[in-house]
Amino acid sequence: MKVSVDEQSSVKKNLNIEIPNEDVVRELDAAYDHLKKTAKVKGFRPGKVPRTVLERRFRKDVHADVASKLIQSSFLEAVREKELKIVGNPEIDPPELKADAPYAYQAVVEVHPEIGNIEISGLKLKKTRYTASDEEMEAQLQMIRKNLAERKAVTEDRPLGKDDFAVIDYEGTRNGKPFEETQKTENYILKVGAGTISPDFDENLVGLKTGDEKDFSVTFEEDHQNKNLAGVSVDFHVRLNEIREEILPELDDELARKVGPYETLDILKEAVSENLRKGYEKRSEQELNEQIFQGLIERTDFEVPDALVQMELEGILEEAERAFSFRDMAFEDAGFTREGLAEKYRETAEKQVRRHLILDQIIRQENLTVGDDELAKGLEEMSATTGQPVEVIQRFYKENKERMDMFKHTLLEKQAIRLIIGSSELEEVEPQREAPAQQQEGA
Repeated sequence: MKVSVDEQSSVKKNLNIEIPNEDVVRELDAAYDHLKKTAKVKGFRPGKVPRTVLERRFRKDVHADVASKLIQSSFLEAVREKELKIVGNPEIDPPELKADAPYAYQAVVEVHPEIGNIEISGLKLKKTRYTASDEEMEAQLQMIRKNLAERKAVTEDRPLGKDDFAVIDYEGTRNGKPFEETQKTENYILKVGAGTISPDFDENLVGLKTGDEKDFSVTFEEDHQNKNLAGVSVDFHVRLNEIREEILPELDDELARKVGPYETLDILKEAVSENLRKGYEKRSEQELNEQIFQGLIERTDFEVPDALVQMELEGILEEAERAFSFRDMAFEDAGFTREGLAEKYRETAEKQVRRHLILDQIIRQENLTVGDDELAKGLEEMSATTGQPVEVIQRFYKENKERMDMFKHTLLEKQAIRLIIGSSELEEVEPQREAPAQQQEGA
């Protein structure tokens, strides 16, 4: 077998493979011998069909099967011979097989990039010392109150106001005809002012009393999340069935016990404070990682195989699909398409691939390994995060080697990042305060 490699780029190669004619003849003979034993041809007994008849009747299928078999075996042999680290699937357009000639074909493949040793020392990093303010603490407690709030029917004779909850029947039509996107809906609950359907829709509800009906038109904004409603004018008929108001519970020990295993409000506050601390710790770590990878990417120039980017992108899209599915939605319900999201997140996927490849190289060049103690510690940390017993997590990973290998690799990546931080110039800084105008806008 003859094999040669032409380079399209540092990560994309053309494999030129030629299989000798004698190998082609041998495989064709074997295929026809097997076919002869099983073929049913009128006028011939089983096993007695002449080769010429078989060739005339089955040549196309036999040649296609033999070509496929030759490609599978020769491709793997060629990859081993040239010591190529293939990623993704090869692109092969199989030519027609001829009985009296060698079989030659081309396979376009992508390979792992060759990355030299990476200088990991000397990065200048800034770690922000975040602390939770009293305002943030108060905001978290108010959020807890809102989550436990009751919605009670308003019995007094008063109009619907902003921040009330309205229970309505509605139907939207276009040009006097039913419209699928706003079909007749009964006892729909919305918070007035939240803009669930449209801010203009909410404005038209304000002032109605229980039992009132109203007709009005709404033109949806051009950037509405539902592309089927974007820029569309709809005529609505609405009936207000009930007004409900939100009753917040008192911020006391009873509320703490409703939230979870907290006997007093003070214990709940401590838990909230710890949660904020961990959140800021995570934020600081993410910012530090961004600085690390930005610095290493600037020091390391290499091409990224498209196959790896595509695999990473698929993972991002699948995660997005799961998130939408959890809310009983599809991309289209929010005005997105899979193709549009793929285009939007492709750059993110490429950055992620670069990060993993850089970390892989550092793990190799620094000879990092995961010892039993570090593995046990990693499993304990996961147990604390997920709330699952360590034994359950251990059994989960031990039953699947691939999962365990991925978990160990995650620990190795964390090791590599710690090593980089330890070899860098680290300065701790206070967070930058927003200007008053920005704070007001954020509020």
